[in-house]
Amino acid sequence: MYLEQCNQYLRSVELKKEKIGSFSRYPFSLPAIKSLSKLHFHPKVTFIVGENGSGKSTILEAIAIAYGFNPEGGSINFDFSSKDTHSQLHEYIKLIKGIKKPKDTFFLRAESFYNFATNVDELDKIVPGLFSSYGGTSLHNKSHGESFFAVFMNRFLGSGLYILDEPEAALSPARQMSMLSRMHQLTSDNSQFIIATHSPIIMAYPDAKIYEIKEDIREVSYEETDNYQIMKHFINNTDSMLRILLKDN
Repeated sequence: MYLEQCNQYLRSVELKKEKIGSFSRYPFSLPAIKSLSKLHFHPKVTFIVGENGSGKSTILEAIAIAYGFNPEGGSINFDFSSKDTHSQLHEYIKLIKGIKKPKDTFFLRAESFYNFATNVDELDKIVPGLFSSYGGTSLHNKSHGESFFAVFMNRFLGSGLYILDEPEAALSPARQMSMLSRMHQLTSDNSQFIIATHSPIIMAYPDAKIYEIKEDIREVSYEETDNYQIMKHFINNTDSMLRILLKDN
C-alpha cells in the first residue's frame, strides 16, 4: 500500500491554516474550507461531491492551479485566459506528490469549456494537425456534449493525472456510462482521477474514494451520498415524489 501511494501522482492536499488571516472572507468562509485540514487521494479515483455552492469546485480548482494547470482548463501547457474568476485558495494549500510524474495531464471543467475549445482552434492555426488529438475537427463543430466526450475519448492518453470538474454537465446518462468504461481503461493504464461531480452514475466507479461536503468534509461510501439516496428514492417512488413536488400551494 505504501509503495502504491508513493507511485500515485498526487497523494494528498493540506490547507495551510496558519497562513490564513481570517476565515470570514471567501473562500475561507465556506464551511468546507473551514473544516479542511488534509485530504488523502485514492491512487485511482477520488470524488468530491456536495450541494451547489458547497465549495467542491473551489477546492478542485485550487488543487489544479496549485499543480500548475491553467485555471480555465487544458493540459499543463495551456496558458490562455479570458477572465480571472478563480479564488486565491491555491496559495493556501500544499500538495503532497508521489515519486512518479504523469506523462499526460488535463484539467477539464464545464464552466470554461467554450473558452478552452476556442483556444484549441487558435492553436491549430499554429500547430496544424492539433485537432487530431480532439477527434479530428474543431470542438466548436460538435454539440457541447459531443465535444466534451471527444476530449475525454481522444485527448486522454493514459499514465496521466486528470482533474475533472462536473464532467457530467454535458453528458447523457449513456455517455456517462461510457465515461466509466473509459475511466477504467485509463486507470488500468496508470492514470489517476480527481473529480467533482453530482452524477450518481459517475461516482459509482468502484475503485474510488468519495469525500462528501456538508457542514464539513468526510469520507463516505457510495450508498451514503445524498446524490445516490435522493436519486434512488425518486426512481423507486416517482409517483409519490411528484405528488409532493407538484402539489399546489
